[in-house]
Amino acid sequence: MDGEPDFSEYAAARWPALVRSAVLLGCAVAEAEDLAQTTLVRCYQAWSKVRRAHHRDAYVYRILVNCYRDSRRRRWWAEKPTDRVPDRPEGDRTAQVDTADAVARALARLSAPYREAVVLRYYAQLSEQQIAEALHIAPGTVKSRLSRALAKLSSDADLADLNGGSPS
Repeated sequence: MDGEPDFSEYAAARWPALVRSAVLLGCAVAEAEDLAQTTLVRCYQAWSKVRRAHHRDAYVYRILVNCYRDSRRRRWWAEKPTDRVPDRPEGDRTAQVDTADAVARALARLSAPYREAVVLRYYAQLSEQQIAEALHIAPGTVKSRLSRALAKLSSDADLADLNGGSPS
């Protein structure tokens, strides 16, 4: 397929960010990896379009968000048993885990449209225009969602606990 080396380089460079974005949208790590893989498969199938996109990352994140939304419409959300316990990380990562958990809980309390806007803006670092393109909404809607989401996050008790303070 034309452009394979270009795609391979792009996929390798974007993989960690796509997985982390999926986690921040609300997926478990294994599910986030599946979602990132599905996203990259769709990108590969339409690589000529993706390559020509004005904002390539916005186009790819639109695919990621669409795959995420599709998975939420048709999935059963029960726990899945496993035969082995995951390895424990070395060292004391308590503070990192506490922070990540607080952020994940706060993001989970946002509605899906607000959470998508926050993840794409502050984790994926897309511009408001790129987010608008990715989500098929007006740039003003992006600004309003971000403003409202940040207001909710600023008053979230879990995030206030990170600084030892109370919500503002």
